[in-house]
Amino acid sequence: MSRYYDFFCPVKLMAGEQALEQLPDALRGLGASRPLLLTDKGVRVSGSGLATLLADVMTEGALPVAAIWDEIPADSSTAVVERIARHYRALGCDSLLALGGGSVIDTAKAVNILATLGGERLLDYAGADCLTHPLNPLAVVPTTAGTGSEVTLVAVIKDEGSGRKVPFTSPFLLPRLAVLDPRLTLGLPLPITAATAMDAMTHAIEAFIGNGKNPVSDALALMAVEKIARALPRVLVHPTDKHLRLQLAEGSTLAGMAFSNSMVGLVHALGHSLGARCHLPHGLCMNLFLPAVLDYNRPGIDPELARLLLPLVGPERFAATPAEGRPQATIEALQALRDTLWQTVKLPRTLREAGLSDKALLPGIRDLAINDGALLYNRKDADRAQLLALLERVWE
Repeated sequence: MSRYYDFFCPVKLMAGEQALEQLPDALRGLGASRPLLLTDKGVRVSGSGLATLLADVMTEGALPVAAIWDEIPADSSTAVVERIARHYRALGCDSLLALGGGSVIDTAKAVNILATLGGERLLDYAGADCLTHPLNPLAVVPTTAGTGSEVTLVAVIKDEGSGRKVPFTSPFLLPRLAVLDPRLTLGLPLPITAATAMDAMTHAIEAFIGNGKNPVSDALALMAVEKIARALPRVLVHPTDKHLRLQLAEGSTLAGMAFSNSMVGLVHALGHSLGARCHLPHGLCMNLFLPAVLDYNRPGIDPELARLLLPLVGPERFAATPAEGRPQATIEALQALRDTLWQTVKLPRTLREAGLSDKALLPGIRDLAINDGALLYNRKDADRAQLLALLERVWE
């Protein structure tokens, strides 16, 4: 029986060496004449010089930025967004550039809401499909290869008053342009490179095994897994290899396209909850839970696990593995990759390795996870007892 699905990703992607130099013309083609550049202190004052590079490229392309705003924290908030929106209006800007990771990109998406639609309170636009028409041009220049935010229609911003994370969801939040240039991630420290790559790997795999999967997202997810699996171990040895850095960036974006249309599952439900309770980086949390959750979802996902083996290990090892052993071989390949990341950059594989020392935290994490919307897209239901058992399994 046929099943309805839809797929949507209208972002223009500019990728490869010198991709950054294409940005001024592309942004001008959208009617932009006075962009505001948003970034964070880490990017602005680091030795990478990325903010200066981008500002120089824009000037040379005859579309200079009106100003650079670099006061975006790692966990952005409604107050930050509202402050930037007022600055945007005062400068007479008409477009936005976001240079950074997930927090900067989400902040830019949220700023664009107030900058385009007006108003002073970001929370007036919270929720799903509350935006009524297209927003001003937004171009995204990611400096990590993990979140996929450059091709997603979601922004998550902390409410300054309550401290809770508030989602904003609309097709109008999608950036108009995204730039993948290997120069942007060359200076990314290897531990962050590994964690963000495993975030992207999880996006791809959960998109491929979940209830919302479709043929288009499947194709993107499989290619994302292949690019990340091939490039990640090698970039740890050759961190300044531009080709490998671009492979990771492309893998992250492909995974973002996939999960933005087919959603994620139980790995994210647990990871969101662990991150919120223990303030651990998102990619680290994904790495902790991925193999255990895949094993939990078996045997219902065994056909998908068998297909994932080919992009994970390549054709020779795939062909040498008996068909009935391929699902387990996929999980073992992911565990081997995690072992490599632990040995090289100390990316934790267990909650104990991540620094947790008190098991009394686990019920609280479980209680947050049971209410996470990502569970709706997981292939297999999970109750409180099953979630707690998974957390205990990942303890050590």
